[in-house]
Amino acid sequence: MDIAKPYLLFLGDVPDQLAAKTAMGIVDWRPEWCVGQMRLPGCKADTGLPDLSIAEAVAKGARTMVVGVANAGGVLPEHWVTEIVAALAAGLDVATGLHKRLGSIPEIAEAAARHGRRLHDVRFSDISFATGKGTKRQGMRLLTVGTDCSVGKKYTALAIDREMHRRGLSSDFRATGQTGVLISGRGVALDAVVADFISGAAEWISPENAPDHWDIVEGQGSLFHPSFAGVTLGLLHGSQPDCFVVCHEPTRATMRGVKHPLPSIRQVIDRTIIEGSLTNPAITCIGIAINTEHLSGEVALAYLKETGEAHGLPCVDPIRTGPGPIVDALISRYGR
Repeated sequence: MDIAKPYLLFLGDVPDQLAAKTAMGIVDWRPEWCVGQMRLPGCKADTGLPDLSIAEAVAKGARTMVVGVANAGGVLPEHWVTEIVAALAAGLDVATGLHKRLGSIPEIAEAAARHGRRLHDVRFSDISFATGKGTKRQGMRLLTVGTDCSVGKKYTALAIDREMHRRGLSSDFRATGQTGVLISGRGVALDAVVADFISGAAEWISPENAPDHWDIVEGQGSLFHPSFAGVTLGLLHGSQPDCFVVCHEPTRATMRGVKHPLPSIRQVIDRTIIEGSLTNPAITCIGIAINTEHLSGEVALAYLKETGEAHGLPCVDPIRTGPGPIVDALISRYGR
């Protein structure tokens, strides 16, 4: 992938902040790649970047409009097409991680051809993956798993990888979703892989490596989510993690997009070990990551302390407190 930078982040008219998590992820981890955001009337999300028109973004040097949203089904609303065509006409490339291919929309395909611009469908790969084999491979792997989707699995993995690099350890962040791919510049959006090949794609993402090298694999969905558990299970089997971190958002009562209640952290630990032992019998939980964004400071710190003590594991907010205790646990347990 070679997406021209810097970016203009397009938020459309999404209904909440979480729907713009792709844009938020890019801003949080690659702010130097962004010149501003573009929002339509009624947009309920805000990255904190300057609001720019297409012309203003081009004047600031933008080279690609990134459709920075994630929605159920990965659809591209019809009323966004006009803005994308306008961006192409103004000289911008366009990138999206949605399921709808940009080139499948006639107006967009025609505009890109007429203006000589590139279309990037980040969710799709031109690689042909094999089926997963489950054969033990060299190297160490950590996977983030969740009580729900959109609870901080990507941020936790990125924070752990950054902390490991800070300490001089050998690690790579392995992206498995559209936002992670845009942040890292590599990876595979697993939810666009044909089901038979999900575990094989996960093996490809986290290949055999040096014995002391860690792949920090971005988790997807939840084993308990009725919509996305299939992808979660394939990723678990294919990534063959030696250990995992459970990610949780404590203010939710039901899982995102459905009426099912959230599982407990203990339920996630137990099921992940049962299912993960198929390809790595030594799998274990190494820590807990809590998204405390919606908790006040004192309440958040108390919740982290209580949760960690209840499970006998280091418990952090990877953004508010940092992932240091989890990395300490990795070094203590594995010596690397």
